[in-house]
Formats: sequence, C-alpha cells, structure tokens
Amino acid sequence: MASRTIHRKPNGKAYVYTVESYWDKEKKAPRNRQRCIGRLDPKTGEMVPTRKRALNQLTDAIASPSLDGHVCQGIGTKTKVVGPHMLLSRVANDIGLAQALKRSFPDTHEAILSLAFFITQRGNALSRCETWSNSHCHPLNRPITSQEVSALLGQITEDRRQHFLSQWLRRLSETELLCYDITSISSYATSNEFVRRGYNRDHENLAQVNLAMLFGQTSGLPAYYRRLPGHISDTKTLHTTMKTLDCLGHAKLSVVLDRGFYSEKNVDELLRKRYRFIIAVPKSRLWVRSIIDQYRDDITSPRRYNQVGENEVLYMVSHIYRWNGRRCHVHLYYNATRAADDHDRLVRRLISCKEELETGKHVERHRDMYERYFVVRTTRSGAAHVEYRDEEIREYRNRYAGFFCILTNAKISPEDLLEIYRRKDVVENCFDDLKNGLDMKRLRSHSSSAMDARLFIQFLALALLSRVRTVSQKHKSLKYLTAREILETIETIVEISCPERRTRIITEIGPAERNVLETFALGGHS
Repeated sequence: MASRTIHRKPNGKAYVYTVESYWDKEKKAPRNRQRCIGRLDPKTGEMVPTRKRALNQLTDAIASPSLDGHVCQGIGTKTKVVGPHMLLSRVANDIGLAQALKRSFPDTHEAILSLAFFITQRGNALSRCETWSNSHCHPLNRPITSQEVSALLGQITEDRRQHFLSQWLRRLSETELLCYDITSISSYATSNEFVRRGYNRDHENLAQVNLAMLFGQTSGLPAYYRRLPGHISDTKTLHTTMKTLDCLGHAKLSVVLDRGFYSEKNVDELLRKRYRFIIAVPKSRLWVRSIIDQYRDDITSPRRYNQVGENEVLYMVSHIYRWNGRRCHVHLYYNATRAADDHDRLVRRLISCKEELETGKHVERHRDMYERYFVVRTTRSGAAHVEYRDEEIREYRNRYAGFFCILTNAKISPEDLLEIYRRKDVVENCFDDLKNGLDMKRLRSHSSSAMDARLFIQFLALALLSRVRTVSQKHKSLKYLTAREILETIETIVEISCPERRTRIITEIGPAERNVLETFALGGHS
C-alpha cells in the first residue's frame, strides 16, 4: 500500500511524495519507491499537483458527467463546451460584428454578444440563458443570470442601436446590392403600441409586429432593420425607410425589391433620392400592358431566345422607358410554361375572390381583382349575385399570361438583371432562419422597449447564423446541414481547465468536428 511523505528542500519549498514498499527479489530485502506528486502551498497548506499529475486528472475528469460546467472540489477542474464558441467568435470577427459592437457598446459588448451566441445556438427564450452560460464558453465568460439579462436589455438604448446599425449598414452597402423586404412576427403582447392586427404572408389576420429589413445580396447578411406597426402595408413603408436611412447618412443605396413594394409614388421617391433600384412591376398596370402589347408578337423570335440554367427557357427583351422624364429600362421576360401556370393561378384566385364577394367578406387588397374580373348585382332579397367577366379573363390568358416585368434605372443586360433579381431569395432564407431557427415565431416581450432590445439581439444572431449558413453551403460535406446542425456537431468539443495550475486542455476532435473547424479556418485548434 502506498503512503505519502513530505520532504522539505533547502530552498524552503515542501514537496509531497508517494511512498510504495515492495520486495526486491535480487537483494532479498524490502525496498520502497518514492515519486513526487506535488508541492505544499505555503499559504493554504494544500497540495498543488505536478503538471503531469494534473493533466492525468483532467483527462479522467471528462468522463464524469457531474463536471459539466462546474468545479470538482477534489481536483479543482472546470469543464465547459467550447466548440460553438470557437466557431461563432471566428464568424463574429470575420464579418466585423464584434468590432462594430465594441464601438457602439463599449461597456456591454461582451454580454450582448454572449446573448447573441446563446440565441444562435439554442434559439430559446433569454430567460433560459443562465443554464447555458454555466456550461458553455462565451465572450463574457461567466454565468449570466435572468436579472442581468433584464438589466442588459434596458441598457440597449435606441441611440446605441442606431449608431451600430449605421456603421453596420455602411460596411455592407459599400460593396453590394441590398434586398428590401418585410416580414411579420405575431405577438402575445396586449399593451405594446406596435402590436396591431394585420395579415401575414399566409393571409392570416393576427396581432403582429412588422419588421422591415435590408439584406446584403452577396454576403447574405442582414444589413438594417426597422420595426413597424403590424397593420402597415408594404408599399407604405418604403418612404419612411428611405427617410430614416437618409438621416443616418445613407443617401444613395442600391436596392432590389419585389412587386409588393411597387407604386408610382415609391418609384418617384427612388428616382428623386437617386437610388439605384431593381423592382418587379405588376402586369395589371396599363403602362406595363402597353409595353407587353408592343412586344407580344415579336418576343418569341429566336433572336430573343435564352436558356437559363439547365432546363428553363425564357424570351427576353429590353425597352427604354421615360418615367416622368427620367430614363429607365423595362425588361420583359416570357415563358410558355409560365403562361399556363399564371392562368391556373389566376383562376384559383378568382374562385376565392368570388366567394369573398358572395359572403360579403371583402379583402381590401383584392379590390382591383373585384373591379376587373367580376360583375356584382344585388338581388331583391339583398344577396349578392356575382358573375365572372369572361372577356377580361380570356384577355389575360391570351395576351398577358407568361410575362414577367422588371423596372430599373441601372444599365444592365436582361440576363444579368434576372440573375440579380432571383438572388434576392437570400431574404426568404434569412426570414426562415429568423422565425424557425431563432425563436421569433412569436414575440413574448410585452413592452416596446424590451421588444426593441430583443429584436436587436435577434438581428445580431441572424447575422451570425446567416454567415454560418453561407460558408457551409460552399462545401460539399456541409451543404446539406442546417446552421444549427453544424453548431450541434461541435458541441462535443470541450475545454477542461485547472485554474490553480493554469492548465487548459481541449478534448479529442473527431473527423466530423475537424471538418467543421477546417471549413471555418479553425483547423489550428486541433
């Protein structure tokens, strides 16, 4: 049986040795072995293990589930999940998010970034952050209580947020086109002045808040956001957004918009502010139909034939159009397959609109459809008798189905313009991340100030998640994984530390984890 003894050296230090007795067969006499295992701390009298012994203890500690995020009193070690922190810290630095936060929030940037890391990894309510902060590495590097989260949200003021967003937008707008769109977020709040009943993308009438956002088309990063009352329509938001950006010092931007933002007033505003814009326009406008009428018989000429991708065929033509004296370009696209789909889509909408008219449940945004395609008479009993305008329906099918129209003030070929416009699907990807990956299907914040602070942290988390997704999609082995699945892959990378010995160990890294780290240029951490 081994015992311990203490030897005091001439230098005044006391060392602890294990003493093990054994029988020496050659000398036929008892002997003992001594091995140094540490030294005595002169202040506490406790043994401080040697480096080799400490490393062995740390390696054994990882097998104990009771050490996750806690200190083991017997050996003085801590274990924390470090893999996601390594990746997200690299991402935050690469895209400039950490630096911009530090400039705008010099005293609280680490805590704010830690909350953004938590939402990126977990997508849960901030009230659950404390448990995560105990077991995971993060920029603040200490537990974050629920009380601290509430206090921190109160320190994220409007002035600081706008200072950050102005810097962040300038960084992105200098190098790429920006896509503008709006999404709605339903809310439980009853006393929040921005929560109003409105229709979401699925045409559901819910209490909600609208979120207008700009996205970098190439980087896939969110560039700017504004929260809006839930009942505001898309077309009415563009004017105020441009006015706000002008106040922040962003007078001239390049934006891509879908047809939901088209109105003559919005185009006038874009031209007056000298924005470079690309916007889809509805075929129902008379001036658009006049251009289609001009090119209808000529657009299917072989000289206008273009193959897009592997299977899609489009006929394209460009037309110079004077918009209140300003030179613009209208690009027309026609596809025969799309023509059949357009007609079927119109028929389904007409059936739905007819039911609305017959039941008296009118929808304001369908007013143009009611006037163009229906004749409504009131019977003696007071009921609505609704009939289709068959001539208008045939005219649409024979003359305008299959056409798609884009208006721009940029000098660009129709092929390049179409590619740029279709890349705006980055918006839908980001909105999907925001709602499904980052706990934003419903807002739980009841006051407008708490909601604004929470939206800001969501915006930061969205930037991190978008970057992870963009980088991973460029690699074959990761392109089919979601950003959340990638972060879960490296949750197995754990840091074991011994504060007394200033020792730090990263556990073994497997092939899957190494692949993720190397993709994000973190191979050196193996």
